[in-house]
Amino acid sequence: MAQSIAQTSARFFDKLLRPFRAAPPAAVQFTDPEVIARQYRYWQTRVLISSIIGYATFYFVRKNLSIAMPFMETGLGIQKSQLGLFLTLHGLLYGVSKFANGFFGDRAHARNLMVTGLVASAILNVAFGFSSTVFLLGSIWMLNGWFQGMGFPPCARLITHWFPPKKLATKMSIWNMSHPIGGAVILIICGYLVVFGWRICFFVPAAIAIAVAAFLWLTLPDTPPSVGLPEVEGTQHDTQERESTENFRAFVVERVFKNKYIWIVSIANFFVYIIRYAVLDWGPTMLTQAKHIKIAHAAWMVAGFEFGGLLGALFGGWITDRFLRGRAVRVCLVYMLLAGVSILIFWKVTLQSEVLMAGILASAGFFIYGPQCLLAVTAANLATKRAAATAIGLTSIFGYASTVLSGWGLGALVQVYGWNVAFAGLIVVAALGSLMFAFAWNAKAHGYESEARGEN
Repeated sequence: MAQSIAQTSARFFDKLLRPFRAAPPAAVQFTDPEVIARQYRYWQTRVLISSIIGYATFYFVRKNLSIAMPFMETGLGIQKSQLGLFLTLHGLLYGVSKFANGFFGDRAHARNLMVTGLVASAILNVAFGFSSTVFLLGSIWMLNGWFQGMGFPPCARLITHWFPPKKLATKMSIWNMSHPIGGAVILIICGYLVVFGWRICFFVPAAIAIAVAAFLWLTLPDTPPSVGLPEVEGTQHDTQERESTENFRAFVVERVFKNKYIWIVSIANFFVYIIRYAVLDWGPTMLTQAKHIKIAHAAWMVAGFEFGGLLGALFGGWITDRFLRGRAVRVCLVYMLLAGVSILIFWKVTLQSEVLMAGILASAGFFIYGPQCLLAVTAANLATKRAAATAIGLTSIFGYASTVLSGWGLGALVQVYGWNVAFAGLIVVAALGSLMFAFAWNAKAHGYESEARGEN
């Protein structure tokens, strides 16, 4: 009886997970070098553009809450500590989901996983917009955190399978534009939409997300062999084709969980994300309440933080590949130190010009998004493409565990002590993050050489 139930359950889950399995190699394989080169250029461009658009849209149905929060606070009578709890619970479940889906995403079909997560988040945003009680709002936003965790793992799989390790920092920094683009654009859109009511900030982004999900379904592939191409240059010895679950699990344990540098950068990510999310989640509230700036102007200033981050990530990726041969941690150390300096200036220097204030805040974004991007590059290259999503998922658990401090913690701190104490705390956070990057200074650029020698 028990055996029959187990077999029935196994068949059920086999059918349930079938759409998410990695695509098998294409029936037709390209062999002509010129054709392969031409096809690679086409698919690399398509993968990069589609995944940027797709992941940016995940922000539309996640970071829209930050603009709505000041109006929910007054309209629904919700306290800062309660809003902070939404952010914390969402972030914690998001981090766990990103890790769990990372392990799954390393072997799943990238397109199917990404589309499922985006559609589910859109549906939950609609439900959130129709809700009013604290319990229901919090529950929906927590669940949204889980489906948001389906966004990055397929992107990690795509980028590491389609681009060689020697170019990964540059290409990942270009892909990383999805973060600031998505965060900035939705802040600007909702900064104007919110005058019609905070609920519209959830309905419109949800509609956009559904449309983009359809676009991704039509444009995203899986790995190069799924479209008839060979494995990407420099990773031919690192393939998952016909790999058993047991072998994959052993590889992950060895390459991810026993790698001290992945643990160090994961801890560093905790501090990076405290600063990043403190500005993204609380920036509009802080600027309107502490600096007395109009909400539309505050939205543009926080968007400037995101656009500054876009440039910072691009520059950091270029420096890493051009001058440091992929040793991204060394760039992270310098960036983190300068992020702390930027926050200190923004806190201590009083300016009448909103433009200058926006420029200082944008410089903080420039320096914090370098580590935010390059941490993923470090983890992906050390784990190799076979376990890239799992390794980045591990860093994400620490990153989104930071919402305990950047979400609920910061909300409660400001409610009791005010914004000055909160800024002092962010300076300490920047110093601790810099220390962790210093500990990882000697990390290798990537792990593909040892994989070629058969060192698991």
